[in-house]
Amino acid sequence: MPAAVSLDTRLHDAIAASCCEKAQEGGDESEDLPRSSRTSEARGQASVMALTMLFSILFSAGLLSAGLPYGLEEPVIDSLHAVTVTADRGVIVSRADTLSLDNSFSISDVLQQSPGLHLGDNGGMGGLKTVSLRGMGSAHTSVYIDGVKVGNVQSGQNDLGMTGLENYGSAVVDYAQNSILFHTLRPVFGKSPVAGKARFYAGSFGTYLPSARLDFRLSENLALSANAAGIISKGDYPYGDGLRRENNDVSQVRAGLDLFGVMSGGDYHVKAYYNGTDRGTPGSTDWPSEDRQKDMNVFLQGSLRKNFSSLYTLHLSAKGSYDDIYYTSSWGDSRYGQTEVQVNSAHLFRVSRWIGISLAADLQWDGLRSTSYDASRFTVLTALASSFRTGRFSADLALEYNGAFDADALSRSAFSPSLDMRFEAFEGFDVVAFARRAYRIPVFNELYYVGYGNPELKPEDAWMTDLGIDFNRQAGDDWRIKAKADGFLYLLSDKITSAPTPEDPAVWQPYNIGKVRSAGVDISAGAEYRSGNWICAFNAGYTFLSAKDMTPDSSTYGSQIPYVARNTLMADAVIAWKGWSLNPVWQLRSGRTDGYGALPDWDTLNCGLSKSFSFGKAGTLTAILSVRNILDEHYETVSGYPMPGRNMIFGVEYKF
Repeated sequence: MPAAVSLDTRLHDAIAASCCEKAQEGGDESEDLPRSSRTSEARGQASVMALTMLFSILFSAGLLSAGLPYGLEEPVIDSLHAVTVTADRGVIVSRADTLSLDNSFSISDVLQQSPGLHLGDNGGMGGLKTVSLRGMGSAHTSVYIDGVKVGNVQSGQNDLGMTGLENYGSAVVDYAQNSILFHTLRPVFGKSPVAGKARFYAGSFGTYLPSARLDFRLSENLALSANAAGIISKGDYPYGDGLRRENNDVSQVRAGLDLFGVMSGGDYHVKAYYNGTDRGTPGSTDWPSEDRQKDMNVFLQGSLRKNFSSLYTLHLSAKGSYDDIYYTSSWGDSRYGQTEVQVNSAHLFRVSRWIGISLAADLQWDGLRSTSYDASRFTVLTALASSFRTGRFSADLALEYNGAFDADALSRSAFSPSLDMRFEAFEGFDVVAFARRAYRIPVFNELYYVGYGNPELKPEDAWMTDLGIDFNRQAGDDWRIKAKADGFLYLLSDKITSAPTPEDPAVWQPYNIGKVRSAGVDISAGAEYRSGNWICAFNAGYTFLSAKDMTPDSSTYGSQIPYVARNTLMADAVIAWKGWSLNPVWQLRSGRTDGYGALPDWDTLNCGLSKSFSFGKAGTLTAILSVRNILDEHYETVSGYPMPGRNMIFGVEYKF
């Protein structure tokens, strides 16, 4: 069936809430917020969209209750590991890097391998880690777990430092959708109905990383996976001349359950997750602190895919989550509790051999209660898309409606079109292009934070375009070569920027006064050799990114956006032979600023070495050594937050 657009990973990926770190610092006493009622027009829009969503959900429920077509064959459990239960994204041209998470210790090590990506890292195992793509800012980068969005409508921060990698097989950095997608490992069974793995790593700065996972084949069509992991790290590390990064400790416990099932013409996945973290927040080198932060996150989500016939496929997903953040600060304690409920549906229709149509709809409710303010939001997203496939040419055209209705502010809504195309010029060589509108709604801190928020903010509006080529061909029996190049242009308007208020220059408030133009090229090439016991892969990439502040009358007009590297070079290799594996990774970033002045260029070299020992039916034992920042480079991805010098982690993993 031709792919069609599903709402849970389309343009609204770029609507991630922005981070207001400055607003989160401190802990003001609770104050009453001014409340503005919705206009009658906003109520009317909400009613119409709610009815649309209700119809979509009822339509889905009616189809499910109708039963299954007669004669469909039941798939077997052995295919569970290959099943993708997330909704069909329908982006045929998606410019994406798929990154393996195997034998990785931290999200930083993985994501920094993607060109055009900036990782804001506060340092250490427990440090805050945020990402942005191609100069758009972290507010425009969405994160998904198995196709279901992970969000924080209070601050917009998605702290990837708290994401455990042991239960995920890959991370997809999707430039077309401005998103990062994590995919849960599917169970793989041999003759035994039980499989699993256990890891234990220990490394520099008093760091210990234990984890375990067990998979159970409950029946031919059902499997259960249970996992648990943790982090214990003292975290303090030296930097500079006799200086030491302190109050950087972290302790974390993670646990999860995954239920995988297959049925006639479809599959489903249910995930339950818990994360509890206690960590120090040392602040910058200029403003060190003894503050602490406790996080608790729980969520339950499920997804279902069902082919009712060759002409119709249904995707459903739902999620409920609760996040609790407790700050202990010299300014006073503060607490934030956020509740989120999502219901998503997508209907995929095959009109003919060449044409597919999809209708998708999402409902989302977010509520926040805190010591500073309370807020809630009801969000409606609907999308109509069509896909065309014939011979060498493919195209997807979509129109999405995004409406946000807050209890304490005016409604905000917009229509966002997108177009994706791919043309196969000859075997192994494709020309690709996309153009789309991205629309980011202000987060709660920007709108309502006491003494800072501005309820009159408009959404940020961006247009993104990309033109590129892909080359991927087998060269003889042993070699495969690949290359790709992209030129892109992103235009962002109504950027939310903090500025002094006209009434009091000492008081800052967010305003829609910013414009950003991001243009550049991504170039990468690689080769892979397989022969006998040898596997060798080599990759190199270069990104030039001009991301400039184009805000009229701005003091930084024409300057590079803070922390966005103008030049990024990277290279990596994998050399494997008879259970041995060597993986060096090098990267260089130059042409950065922190908004006040130029930042030093920096390059890092990491290297991993592993050896696997097979014990037949008993399983496989792998010993792993990773040395990071081998050259002991002193560098900062965020000004005032030095990264660790040379450090290492050693560990073992047992699979059975």
